[in-house]
Amino acid sequence: MKRQGRLVRWEPERGFGFIRSPEVSADVFVHLRDFLDRQVKPEVGMALGFEEIHVGGKGPRAMAVYAIGAAEPRAPQAARTRQAPTSSGAGRAAADSRRRSGAPRSSSSSSMLPMSLLLLGYLALLGYGIWTARLPPLALGVLLLINPLTFAVYGFDKSAAQAGRWRTAESTLHLLSLAGGWPGAWCAQRLFRHKSRKASFMTGYWATVLLNIAAVAAWVGKLLPAALPGG
Repeated sequence: MKRQGRLVRWEPERGFGFIRSPEVSADVFVHLRDFLDRQVKPEVGMALGFEEIHVGGKGPRAMAVYAIGAAEPRAPQAARTRQAPTSSGAGRAAADSRRRSGAPRSSSSSSMLPMSLLLLGYLALLGYGIWTARLPPLALGVLLLINPLTFAVYGFDKSAAQAGRWRTAESTLHLLSLAGGWPGAWCAQRLFRHKSRKASFMTGYWATVLLNIAAVAAWVGKLLPAALPGG
């Protein structure tokens, strides 16, 4: 349904905000990719036209957003920016969902094999360390706890980003990865599509992966003090 309102909140670094409309009871979530004109620079107070939709039981969301006062893009231009546009809000949401889900799938597939090999090598390193008594069995217990915790923290942060709530600091996410939760972090990045496209964050993430593996390898390779007997 077509609506009009004003942008009352905008997070430029995260690329989303909220529109307030007298015709809608709650503020309407809007993402930068939902603007028809990709050159527009959203600013608080900007008058916007949009189509209101509801997806998955969440709050209202804006689609086909354009700045009032600027020429609304015609159907041919909208077709170039969105695949298979439809007349209804639900149809637009489905087309946009297919478009967003297509690109990450190919990149995820291409990175699956290297990560699988890395995980197998990591598990072999841990197994060898425990078999030679260089690592205590408790180390595996810690990893079994910290990985589900890391996965859950990523899920919470993704939900908070969508709802505009308090976010988990990136340093906390990196600390969990450094402590051995990087496999759980990688799974969460792919499942929730969270943080995996932010280059600066992924650089820090891979640094924590290498540091953690290096620390375990140094411990198993007798470069660090061995675990105490029975400990």
